[in-house]
Amino acid sequence: MDIALGGTFDPIHDGHRALFERAFELGDVTVGLTSDELAPRTRAEDRPVRAYELRQKELVAELERFADEFDRAFSVRRLDSPTGIATEPEFDVLVVSPETKTGGKRINELRREQDRDPLRLVVVDHVYAEDGELLSSTRIVRGEVDEHGSLTPERDGWMADVD
Repeated sequence: MDIALGGTFDPIHDGHRALFERAFELGDVTVGLTSDELAPRTRAEDRPVRAYELRQKELVAELERFADEFDRAFSVRRLDSPTGIATEPEFDVLVVSPETKTGGKRINELRREQDRDPLRLVVVDHVYAEDGELLSSTRIVRGEVDEHGSLTPERDGWMADVD
């Protein structure tokens, strides 16, 4: 099967890794990585996003580990539109998170309009940080948690008495 997923992936964290793992379990993977132009429009949070080339380099390194583990092929393609690569005919499955499931449904509407079969949507549950809140790139950038959801020292309370 040919699997698609997409995102900004900045920085990569265990929630993204859960998406990657599920995708590689299912088949060969194509990851759409948002372009520098698209990334600011797709983010609800007001935070900087690193350059495409840097994000791509880190993403490829991460995906290589999964490809080796599952003996699968992968590619990374630039996303210049929100519906990205998933409207293309070669894909069978779109791996999404709970908050991107609606986008997946929209992609299937577009595919139907193009007389293409809808994609099977595989929803991967959220990953939570140790404080029980959602693990997200924004929380990492803000310094609240690390890529694994562990609280940073400032948030963990051990520096609470330090001025």
